[in-house]
Amino acid sequence: MTTIAVARKAGQVAIVADSLVTFGDTRLGHGYEANAKVFRIGDSWVGMAGTTAHFPVLRRALGTLPADELKLHSRDDVFDTFLKLHPKLKDSYYLNTKEEDADPYESSQFTVLIANASGIFGVYSYREVFEFERFWAIGSGRSFALGAMHAVWDKARTAREVAETGARAGCEFDKNSGGPLQTHTLKLRA
Repeated sequence: MTTIAVARKAGQVAIVADSLVTFGDTRLGHGYEANAKVFRIGDSWVGMAGTTAHFPVLRRALGTLPADELKLHSRDDVFDTFLKLHPKLKDSYYLNTKEEDADPYESSQFTVLIANASGIFGVYSYREVFEFERFWAIGSGRSFALGAMHAVWDKARTAREVAETGARAGCEFDKNSGGPLQTHTLKLRA
């Protein structure tokens, strides 16, 4: 699994990811593979949690969207982008969209965090989009990260400090997260 944390503070946005990949009981640390859980698409950083098969698929699928369909700077734009992306994931990448029989919608089977100059957004499996004002985290280490970020929010000076504290907590306590951390920061639009 993973720990990916994002924060928005003091005119800055930061996204931080651990770099450990696990296969059942096997750990594949940073020294054995690149393990980039955050990638750049246009002027946004995108991080995801889910099966490792999703990483190249999402990176490739987002990267092949025409510029007029790849919009990640508002809650509605993110929703529209992932709505357009979903049929491509099914048709071109053979995404299995079924989780449970009672699902209200087809699932995209992943969780995504997006950081850019407009803010921080989260996309969940049914294409639910959230816009976070302070911080958030995804992956198996998310509970540890959220607690740590909440604890340092008032004392921290920057988004980077908040997000790195969260990701470090995930790495410390979640058995499926580990360093080194990968950090990306952006200046918020005024």
